[in-house]
Amino acid sequence: MDITPEIPADRKYIDHYGDGGFRVAGERYEGSVIVTPEQVWQWPVSSLAELTAENVAQVLNAEPAIELLLIGCGARVERIPKDVRETLRAGAITVDGMETGAACRTYNVLMAEERRVAVALIAI
Repeated sequence: MDITPEIPADRKYIDHYGDGGFRVAGERYEGSVIVTPEQVWQWPVSSLAELTAENVAQVLNAEPAIELLLIGCGARVERIPKDVRETLRAGAITVDGMETGAACRTYNVLMAEERRVAVALIAI
C-alpha cells in the first residue's frame, strides 16, 4: 500500500538539499532560500549570525498568511535571535529552529498536510 501523500503539482516541495543549495519542485537554487507552498525566494543569509528580523520580513507579508516558520540553521541547531522571534510572534507566526535537513523534511510533511508553513533554509 502506497502511503505517500499526493502533493498538488503547483506546491513547492523540497526534493533535495546539500552541495550549497536546494532543489525545490524540480528546480535548483544555489545558496539559502525561503520556501512557502506557493513560492521560493533567494535568501541572503549564510549563517545564523546574519539572521535579522528584516530578512524574514517577507514571511510576515506572505499571502496567504504563514502560521509557522521553520528555520534551517545549517549543520547544527542554534538559538533563533530574540528580535527575530519577537517580530514573528507579533505577526502571529510561530518559529522553530532546527538543522537544515530536519527543516526540509518537516516542511514537506506539514506542507503535504496543507498547513500554512514556510521554511527559511541556510544552505549546507
